[in-house]
Amino acid sequence: MSDKKIHIIAFDNPWPPDYGGAVDMYYKIRALKELGVRITLHVFEYGRKVQGDLAQYCDSVYYYPRTKRINPLLLLPYIVASRRNKLLLQRLLLDDNPILFEGIHTCYWLTHPLLAHRTKLVRMHNIEHDYYRQLAKVEPRMMKRMYFRLEAILLSRFYSKLITATHLLAISPNDYEALSRDFNNALLVGPFHANREVKCTTGKGNFVLYHGNLAVSENDEAARFLVNEVFSKLDIPFVIAGNSPSLSLQKDIALHPHIQLKSFITTAEIDQLIQEAHVHILPTFQPTGIKLKLIHVMFGGRFVVANSNMVRNTGCEPFCVVADTAADMQKSVLSLMDREFTSQDVEQRARGLTELFSNSRQASVIAGLI
Repeated sequence: MSDKKIHIIAFDNPWPPDYGGAVDMYYKIRALKELGVRITLHVFEYGRKVQGDLAQYCDSVYYYPRTKRINPLLLLPYIVASRRNKLLLQRLLLDDNPILFEGIHTCYWLTHPLLAHRTKLVRMHNIEHDYYRQLAKVEPRMMKRMYFRLEAILLSRFYSKLITATHLLAISPNDYEALSRDFNNALLVGPFHANREVKCTTGKGNFVLYHGNLAVSENDEAARFLVNEVFSKLDIPFVIAGNSPSLSLQKDIALHPHIQLKSFITTAEIDQLIQEAHVHILPTFQPTGIKLKLIHVMFGGRFVVANSNMVRNTGCEPFCVVADTAADMQKSVLSLMDREFTSQDVEQRARGLTELFSNSRQASVIAGLI
């Protein structure tokens, strides 16, 4: 049993692990526990019910509400200022254990003088000011677009405070390169995920799948692009799966009988669709972070068509068909629908991905830092 201990501050409830950020946090906690690291978990909870599953991996789990009343004179990003909690600081000061801040979101106390001597790791889920800038570009609602723009400005200003961290843990090679240009404390620690082995199904499916949290502007943009620019031109069954689809997306889908929307869907139902689909199509217009849904379909699905923004520097390039235009996506899908996914395809994935995306290896890196 390891004698290593750590505080982890989660920007959201990691359970259930049903979206990218929660997946990375939850399986990181589990992998560290398996290495014998003792965890005190601090969770900022808003909207996701308190669940008991986390207690089996942690010595203690504390929950905190996000603050809704923010002093605008502080000129802090909302995602940071809303996670200001004095009780959290008091609990961090009860010992000298290292602290893992999950995302810049949780870094309000990062620069506090009473924590100056502590080992402080910051998990960078994105370069957040770039991410919010991109969100502003695709957000159709004016007020929310203005919020994203302001948040991007404030996050860019707050970004310099990351120099006080002992290490910045970049989730992707692209983010590592960006952080290394600005700081000398960046390390690459890849994403944590639900998969221990490749479990792709051989044979053929009869539909193409796009899945994601459709409440996120980035995913809504990708889904509408696929409906209007790719699958409206093809006579192939196409399924879009994800919760909270926009009214605009629903209207676009309704125009095409061969395109089906599956919303209000469980994680288990998504996993079943991933196994059954013949082709997964995964474009993104946000070249930030790494998309955990890409890794998920690599381990559990058949053929994948993705654009360069999705796969660049992920290590998944050899296992995907890369297509950057609507025309190329159409050609790629048509070609793959005629192919059978073979045991050789599964073996190739297993050889290339199991070590590349090993949770235990990534957790060992973090354990080595504490």
